[in-house]
Amino acid sequence: MSAEPEPPSRPDPLRAAAEVMRQVREKCVWSQAMTHRELVPYLVEESAELIDAVEREDRAELREELGDLLWQVLFHAAIAAQDPDDPFDIDDVARTLTEKMTRRHPHVFGDAVARTPEEVLVHWNAAKAAEKRERRSVLDGIPPGMPALARAQKILGRAAKVGAGISGSPAADASASEEEPPPAIVGPTPAPALDDAPVDESALGERLLELVATARAHGWDAERALRERVRILEDEVRAAEAGN
Repeated sequence: MSAEPEPPSRPDPLRAAAEVMRQVREKCVWSQAMTHRELVPYLVEESAELIDAVEREDRAELREELGDLLWQVLFHAAIAAQDPDDPFDIDDVARTLTEKMTRRHPHVFGDAVARTPEEVLVHWNAAKAAEKRERRSVLDGIPPGMPALARAQKILGRAAKVGAGISGSPAADASASEEEPPPAIVGPTPAPALDDAPVDESALGERLLELVATARAHGWDAERALRERVRILEDEVRAAEAGN
């Protein structure tokens, strides 16, 4: 009695998506003309649409926008595969990601132990630091192209590690409470006094909107104003690191 034939294997949806991208890149004249740089606005737009779907808790939109963002990843990988000097494809991207995430989760794939989220972060940060030994500043790795508000929040968190930042802010206070805080060569910039400081994110949003309205009334560029102030903070952080 002959064995029954095995049912046909189910096609891998991710592999199918990558193949669609390959053919689009090969046969679509618009896609053929695209470069990494020219795709950036589309990546920014798709990321914003995904964030909107998450915040609106729209499951159908979330599924679709995740796919659109995946398409951007596949598109960039397809472009990279045709680079004459340093080609890599989506398999290389996935392989690099797998190796990195395996290293950064030694409590999952190794012998390390992490019983709390805080302990997980300790392992994550240690692995990340080992990968980035060439970095000389706590500010290294923060993309200059981030929106000014998100970048300011990121830099304030890093600034606390060297005793710089805005005094009176939670980040600066957290740095001061460490057992062996780094010396603050450049003192933290005093935070403005707020008699009615926001008590939650909703109130914070109201305050930020009021500040944007003030900027508009005066003809100021709120994004540029924050960007320039963050540059001053960056200088303070680098001076603290250098011991100047």
